[in-house]
Amino acid sequence: MPAGLQFLHDFGIKYLMMPFTGQLIENRILIHDLDQSRSLFADGYYGKPLGISKPKNSEFDSPLVLDLIEGYYLNLNKKLDVFKHNGIAVESDGILKECKKQYVNFEVKFKVFKSLRDKGYVVTPGIKFGCDFAVYIHGPGIDHAPFLVKVLTNSEKITSMDIVLAGRLATTVKKQFILAIVNQGNDSVKFVGFDWWRA
Repeated sequence: MPAGLQFLHDFGIKYLMMPFTGQLIENRILIHDLDQSRSLFADGYYGKPLGISKPKNSEFDSPLVLDLIEGYYLNLNKKLDVFKHNGIAVESDGILKECKKQYVNFEVKFKVFKSLRDKGYVVTPGIKFGCDFAVYIHGPGIDHAPFLVKVLTNSEKITSMDIVLAGRLATTVKKQFILAIVNQGNDSVKFVGFDWWRA
């Protein structure tokens, strides 16, 4: 067998063909298998290695912890099977139920998360910046998140003061403030970016 095929046979093919496996633990999903943890992190910077705040690459020896929104996205895309501690499978509806407990307006936020992930961006929680998501072009540890995203529906109102406050915070941390507006009529997402400059 050629060396490349031998490598795929010995290591990679099972991860190319089979979904990853995670355990639902309260409001997180834990990937116990270290090879799966490394592979999933390398395949789009999903999750965070347990105990490592800013990993530079996928060479870590720690299980991977996924946010529920990431787990739900991966499960819907047939990349992740989720189980409870007793080995019972958790279907997409079960993960969705947990997501709705953890996130206000989960369906709206998920549409934005999915839209950004489907476009190839790396999306992480933005709570430390006072927004819904911090969005990377390449990934945490590789670059800084250039965008901070606040999610709204087309029927929600936002004041000029809210925009100024969010924009000033984003500018202070050298990021662009983005409003993601979900149209509830047709489920489309529009992104509006704000740039700030001195007058």
